[in-house]
Amino acid sequence: MTHGSGLPAPRSTGPSTDRREPAERTAAMDDPSYDPSRAPEGRDGLGTPADPNGVHGPITGHPPGPGAAARRIVVCAVGAVTAQGDGAGPLWENVRAGITAIRPVRGLPMDGYLTTVGGEVPRVRRPAYDYLADIGGHDREPALDFALTAAEEALAASGLTGAVPAERWGVAFGTCNGGLRSAEKVLRRSREGRPAPGDPRHYLLVPPHAMAEALSGAFGLKGPLLSVNTACASGAHALAHATEAIRAGRADAMLVGGSDAFTETAFAGFTSLQSLSATPAAPYSRDRDGLSLGEGSGMLVLVAEDVARAVGAPVLAEVLGYGLSADGYHATAPHPQGEGAARAIRQALHTAGLVPEDVGYINGHGTGTPKNDSAESNAVRAALGEAAEKTTLSSTKSMVGHLLGAAGAVEAVVTVLALREQIAPPTANFTGTDPRCGLDAVPHTARPLDLNAALSNNFAFAGANACVAFGSPGHRFEAPPAPPDETVVVTGFGVISAAGDGAAALWRAWTSGRALGAEEDGLRVARADFDPRRHTGPRERRRMDRLGGLAVASCRAALEHAGLTAGERVGVVLGTGLGPMRSTEDFLLPVLDGGPAHAGPAVFPNTVFNAAAGQVAMAVGARGPTSTAATGHAAGASALTVAHDLLRRGRADAVLVPAVEDLSPGVLDAYRGLPLFAGPAGRRYTLAEAGIALVLERASAARARGARVLAEFTGHATASDAAGLGRWDARGEGVERAMRAALADAGVRPEELTAIWSGAGGISAADAPEARATRRLLPDGACPVHAPHRRLGEPVGAGAQLAAVLALTDWEHGGRPGPVLVNSSPLGGTHISLVLRPATEN
Repeated sequence: MTHGSGLPAPRSTGPSTDRREPAERTAAMDDPSYDPSRAPEGRDGLGTPADPNGVHGPITGHPPGPGAAARRIVVCAVGAVTAQGDGAGPLWENVRAGITAIRPVRGLPMDGYLTTVGGEVPRVRRPAYDYLADIGGHDREPALDFALTAAEEALAASGLTGAVPAERWGVAFGTCNGGLRSAEKVLRRSREGRPAPGDPRHYLLVPPHAMAEALSGAFGLKGPLLSVNTACASGAHALAHATEAIRAGRADAMLVGGSDAFTETAFAGFTSLQSLSATPAAPYSRDRDGLSLGEGSGMLVLVAEDVARAVGAPVLAEVLGYGLSADGYHATAPHPQGEGAARAIRQALHTAGLVPEDVGYINGHGTGTPKNDSAESNAVRAALGEAAEKTTLSSTKSMVGHLLGAAGAVEAVVTVLALREQIAPPTANFTGTDPRCGLDAVPHTARPLDLNAALSNNFAFAGANACVAFGSPGHRFEAPPAPPDETVVVTGFGVISAAGDGAAALWRAWTSGRALGAEEDGLRVARADFDPRRHTGPRERRRMDRLGGLAVASCRAALEHAGLTAGERVGVVLGTGLGPMRSTEDFLLPVLDGGPAHAGPAVFPNTVFNAAAGQVAMAVGARGPTSTAATGHAAGASALTVAHDLLRRGRADAVLVPAVEDLSPGVLDAYRGLPLFAGPAGRRYTLAEAGIALVLERASAARARGARVLAEFTGHATASDAAGLGRWDARGEGVERAMRAALADAGVRPEELTAIWSGAGGISAADAPEARATRRLLPDGACPVHAPHRRLGEPVGAGAQLAAVLALTDWEHGGRPGPVLVNSSPLGGTHISLVLRPATEN
């Protein structure tokens, strides 16, 4: 059965006596006594023969390589859920008409906030995928419902019936708050003494990556899977990273978008910052006084143009290019002259092959706050020069509100439809020109225009800037030649771990054989030995939480090790699976107990996942491309893949790639609530804190400055089991695909490997699939397999960085030189493999 797009229909999972039955899956909430490793090799623990090759169906499309860089990428379909209703059609019709859907909020108690209005989604149909059955839950997560509903629309309209194998379909998903509304409801019930049965299972809905894995499972998409959390720029970053995945030949099609729902945290936080308007926001207007929050989701289907044309799929627009940058200026306020935003816009123009006069329309960030709108206007003038005065710049947020992590996706949908209809949509609620802005905001009424190219701007807390360029399908722009494809190298690292400060301490702990950590109320926990006073000054520490401190300290150590000074050509791509949960708890719990008046304005900026990356940019001066990967227990590995592809495309000369994790009380309580970590199984598992950063560089940049090359990062791949929320394939089929594809990307044969650094952490049900896949990859067992997380602790999203440092240190201590494989998998069926090898020249 197919669902419009030719993909498997969304799964509606009914009652079952064994939740593993439909797809031979294991889940994070399953009985930990289930151990698929006891099943005979070649079977899945249920008596069903496994695919001996670990791959089902043909793998077609372009292999990764330099030739893939010329691929053009088109938008074949869009979907949306917003305050304007269910569907991209109602969104476009009402936005084009200038209709504001910012109204009194009904779904949240609004007492104590600066406003009572917002862009609230009206009642939306229930998506087909029953994710609550997968986790044994009882309370739906609205942000996930929005995402699934918008995705159903986009995929059904894509016209890709049977054209793209599941393994060539990927997902790139952006969100600011993930499933935070679920956490708020569970915590409120708990603190009021009325917990509901199964409440702890709802914590599985909270991480940003849970939504990406739900999308993968709902539609059977088994290709690259990425979740990104750069606050208000998340959706735009997802588009940028999906573009790179297709250009590099890692996928032929990507489901891309973002979603966020109203939360008490967001309303209380923006109230504490005095940023909310009591009336619908009036972006770019002379008397604007704040933003209006919105909720919803936008989804786009991005496809390699050759694939789309071959099957006759609809083409709405072309993705021409994008630009990313970091302000390195302030935790919440933009650079007043829009300096970082201007660099993102200029980079988008350059990569798209555009000159300023080509741009007829910009869908602006346009929040309605005094500082943001004037800074954006300054950025547009700086990037476009005299052409800015002839370019329309309007704000969709004036009609649906600020959708935070979904804003970039929803506004991309509007930009694509503006190109298709050749209309610049208006800015609603406009009260007159502010000379500090002064560009053509298309007030009140849409305007027909001859549009060949358009931009979509999104700028975020922590100074993360993104601009995406789209082109009309009837007009061809030629991008400049891609830079020569070259090797990405590792030139430095910095380590803070439970073993102590520095790589030497980590190596001593690993080679001594001692296990780190101690029991904390039923869980083994290995705390990082970290004193921020040794790494940051008093002024820095005032605005920095522990997560940010770990990131800054490890990055400073890595830069010193590499002998590198950061600047505009040095980026920051951070990985964190848990994110700023300590700051979120510090902010949210007083609000739940005492109301919005107890919200802490100094704490709120650190509740976004990318706050730590912004702290790094400010502390070390790294103002190149920035992003934050939130891919659960594989977040650090995901960040490394993003940085690798940015470097290969010449987006930067070097990228700092820290992975950081801080174990807050609430995080530990959430782990304790999952059966997988209970009893004997949990006692063999140690959660660890860490801050570990690598410096990646283009080989030519490293050579030019005479840097010592520690290793070459020669290939990577990401694959999904598409098994559902919080579930993975017991056979290890996805792990095997990731390993084989990474080796192919690196040009390495399995028998050439000298070691595999496993992601196994000590939970047999989660570790067994990788072990099975490894036996199929290397049936003779000649290659040693190391499992550092079992001894040193599972540092959640920092596992790949930890393994990489150990691999490099092993070579320094006389270990067998040769290519190694580093594996990472979160508890949900996403698998990332990296290939490192010793430097071939120095």
